[in-house]
Amino acid sequence: MTIRANEVKACCATAYSSEAARFLLGDRFHPGGAKLTSRLIRALRVGPGDEIVDVASGLGASALQAARETGSGVVGVDLAQTSVAAANDAALAAGLGDRVRFVVGDAEALPLDDASVDAALCECALCTFPDKPRAASELARVLRPGARLAVSDITARREHLPVELSGLAAWIACIADARPLDEVADLLTTAGFVVEAVERHDQALGQMIERVEARLKAAQMLGIGIDGLEGRLDDATAIARSASRAVAQGDLGYGVVIAQRQ
Repeated sequence: MTIRANEVKACCATAYSSEAARFLLGDRFHPGGAKLTSRLIRALRVGPGDEIVDVASGLGASALQAARETGSGVVGVDLAQTSVAAANDAALAAGLGDRVRFVVGDAEALPLDDASVDAALCECALCTFPDKPRAASELARVLRPGARLAVSDITARREHLPVELSGLAAWIACIADARPLDEVADLLTTAGFVVEAVERHDQALGQMIERVEARLKAAQMLGIGIDGLEGRLDDATAIARSASRAVAQGDLGYGVVIAQRQ
């Protein structure tokens, strides 16, 4: 089945701005939580006066964390208008509205000038971008020479994945188009980065899937209606179970790549 790029983008934007995403994932839509985000932020080596771009910033939790931990300014870019609005509200509520802002934009056409930012963060999102080389090139375009990029992402040996982890729903779940970690590193190298570190964090993904499975089970047992998952709880549960098995078999994982713009 061929899935059109625009369909993937629209579905991902809708899914990750939904109540279902908040119910299943909380306010951070990536494995490892705030602890792993801190690891990525430290790798950026930025401070007051610098600006970070957070690509696919969601509800803004990581961008706000980066602003607090570094003193830098942050611009978050996300395709979902509702997520951008919620993130801007969160920045104001946190007293960071003067340093953190969120804008609607596509990772494959970032709404930023060439060489205009000092660091870039992208968590658990590259796997959902239909044109990954273009997204990597956009990250390189907006970063100043010498600036650092920290990427975390789902990794996969796609040839080993079962059919239920290959459709549109699995793509939205960050699985269907995930790549091996070395392929992510190669992608960044081709775009103009020098890779400095590659790390595996598979346990973080396994823990997140366990939490998702538990929440899906609770929703089924209690008959809870979840906006965005109407009539699809069984499908979501099947994907989560398959993903859990794939992690146990080493076919799914989570990784980090730290790179510097040449």
